[in-house]
Amino acid sequence: MHEINLPEVAAEVTEAFRRYERALVGNDVETLDALFWRSPHTLRFGVGENLYGYDAIAAFRTARPPINVIVTYGRDFATADTEFQRNGSTVTGRQSHVWVRTDEGWRIAAAHVSLMPTPSHEGHAGGASAQKPAPESQPLLTSNA
Repeated sequence: MHEINLPEVAAEVTEAFRRYERALVGNDVETLDALFWRSPHTLRFGVGENLYGYDAIAAFRTARPPINVIVTYGRDFATADTEFQRNGSTVTGRQSHVWVRTDEGWRIAAAHVSLMPTPSHEGHAGGASAQKPAPESQPLLTSNA
């Protein structure tokens, strides 16, 4: 069984994710390219596109919001997830990353971005009730805000 949320590993992935977010905001394509695993197995599901392989991902870049949740699994794997809403938008965006430690450092192995209608009231999305996990099962919450 993997050790979950080792503090030193969570700190490393958090820094790698923040580096990724800074690169998105600054349109630093070189850093964005460097942070994705250079492999045909890397994928990114975007709002309006599905990108398969490093080359396809490197060709398509958009800005995304700061991180909300990081969960580490052992010393070499982690997930980073966020929800966002752009000013004036009526939809909520969601982004997920799978991070893997490589010889070159932390790299994104998979990414997913999607949109959903903004709930009309707290706790409901698409007619289903959304509940937060019990405190002991909640992942590390981080923010660069």
